Amino acid sequence: MSSVSGLSFRRFAAVLAACGGLAACNAGGSGSALDLNSAKVEAPAVEKVLQSDLTGFCPQVTLREGTAFFTTYEKGGDGDPTKAIYQASITETTRGCTRPNGMLAMNIAVAGRVVPGPKAKGATITVPIRVAITEGDAVLYSQLHQFQVTIVPGQAATQFVFNDPNPSIPQASAKAVTVFVGFDEGAPKAKKKVEG
Repeated sequence: MSSVSGLSFRRFAAVLAACGGLAACNAGGSGSALDLNSAKVEAPAVEKVLQSDLTGFCPQVTLREGTAFFTTYEKGGDGDPTKAIYQASITETTRGCTRPNGMLAMNIAVAGRVVPGPKAKGATITVPIRVAITEGDAVLYSQLHQFQVTIVPGQAATQFVFNDPNPSIPQASAKAVTVFVGFDEGAPKAKKKVEG
């Protein structure tokens, strides 16, 4: 089992963010410490975290029923496991919220994996991930992302992390909304009419 699946997604995201920060610090500091270059490297600006962002309400992310898995098949092999090209699954979800100018801005993240099937081919696959926010019957946000995952040859499964940093809704609606994420294959294909 890979280290990603052994960690919770929140811990994984925190570790990933910490690693990114350390890499930036090391990249900027090592050159001047060894005097390899004379130019000063500016430290990246750190965005302020407000107390309202830490303590404020942030809607949970829900997987819509039937959208946690997505399987593709060879042409004409729909539903036949021996004709499966790959199966993608969503294993964890999380989100972060900020509150700029009376709005609730969300960054919604998904961790998942792709398992090759008997007919696996190619090094990159595209998985359709939809993020939607509803308030009752009203759709406040809906975006379908064609997210590409690079398959690692020889591995039983390839991990992926996807995020959508764009959802923004009025802050007043925050406690009344439902946030959905899941695979969206689009409208079902119409069955051919059999003449007879």
